[in-house]
Amino acid sequence: MSHFKSDFLHIMEERSFIHQLSDAQELDNLFMKETVTGYIGFDPTAKSLHAGSLIQIMMLYWMQKTGHKPIVLLGGATSMIGDPSFKKAARKSLTEESITQNIAEIQKIFSRYLNFENSTVAAIMVNNADWLRPLNYLEFLFNVGRHFSVNRMLSFDSVKMRLDRQHSLSFLEFNYMILQAYDFIELNRNYGVRLQLGGSDQWGNILNGIELGHRMGTPQLYALTSPLLTTASGTKMGKSLNGAAWLNADMLCPYEFWQYWRNVKDVDVLRFLKLYTTLPMEEIARLEKLQGTEINEVKKILATEVTVMLHGRQAAEAAAETACKTFDEGKLHHDLPSINIPVSKIKEGLLLPVLLVKMQLAKSNTEARRYIQGCSIKVNDQLIKDEKRIINASDIDQQCLIKISLGKKKHCLVKII
Repeated sequence: MSHFKSDFLHIMEERSFIHQLSDAQELDNLFMKETVTGYIGFDPTAKSLHAGSLIQIMMLYWMQKTGHKPIVLLGGATSMIGDPSFKKAARKSLTEESITQNIAEIQKIFSRYLNFENSTVAAIMVNNADWLRPLNYLEFLFNVGRHFSVNRMLSFDSVKMRLDRQHSLSFLEFNYMILQAYDFIELNRNYGVRLQLGGSDQWGNILNGIELGHRMGTPQLYALTSPLLTTASGTKMGKSLNGAAWLNADMLCPYEFWQYWRNVKDVDVLRFLKLYTTLPMEEIARLEKLQGTEINEVKKILATEVTVMLHGRQAAEAAAETACKTFDEGKLHHDLPSINIPVSKIKEGLLLPVLLVKMQLAKSNTEARRYIQGCSIKVNDQLIKDEKRIINASDIDQQCLIKISLGKKKHCLVKII
């Protein structure tokens, strides 16, 4: 039975989003009596977010779904510094130009999950560069910096672990938590924000913002953090076989995104259905009873539902159909990930390890050779054991394609142009 009366916190609890919550009863009452505005910050350090960010995006989704107002804060200024929390070293600095490009790409993702128009609780997207870049340094030190105790800042686990391991922490990075706290104040002043949400690694930073609010005269502010998830195999959420499970389709196609979720461990499926889909809890409870090979059908439901939210129903069903034809029926399907190679290159002949790297099935020629030696590579469904194998015109089928497979689950097409 839920501890909460408000729809939003009830959903957060029953779907296992809550790791830490400040002033739980007060916040529950606030959600009951008024429209609450809450935000999550995302630093645009790449051209796409990855699956590790989905849990936060879903929290904003449920805020709006239950009648409250979500704000997406893009860290156009803070991403120039980088959050030092639990990092071993400083993040590589970004130029203003690259940050602007990243923001333009990341913005596309949120429109899939949030309604930014025609609603009393329309989502808002803001950039902290709007208020952080014009700051007068001396005024900021006097008005904001004086409220922070260096002793206390050094006691936070995110900083303490870095220093205990004798990893360098620059003064620039040390300022990050002050700037993040100040974001909370600005968002409260300008948009009436009362709640900051984030991953559990942000708990200390969010509490800094709440405490700064007390000192600077804001209404009571609140914090809600989600657990930092790893898969059953210990892999950090968002990491796939070939790197990050990106959310932008031009960095990871819908089929590969679908496959990322289809390939999760059995023990992760029900937890992920709660967090990453909108399936009713009654339906999830029904799926929980399925056993044995039926769990594979549940994985397909998970993969399709998560892909629908990001890429749309048509792309999700096409990905599921491609997987069915490729794995269940053994047919070659044109929607598999592919690369184009000129026929002249194939006629010259391409060394298989080089092709595997080009197709991103291997990170290096050495890794590619290791896959071949380990009997993990097939060309047109034929096992290859010769690491010096040349791919040439004789491998092209009647549809001008060559199918390359890594193990049972990774397939890619060479399209001859």
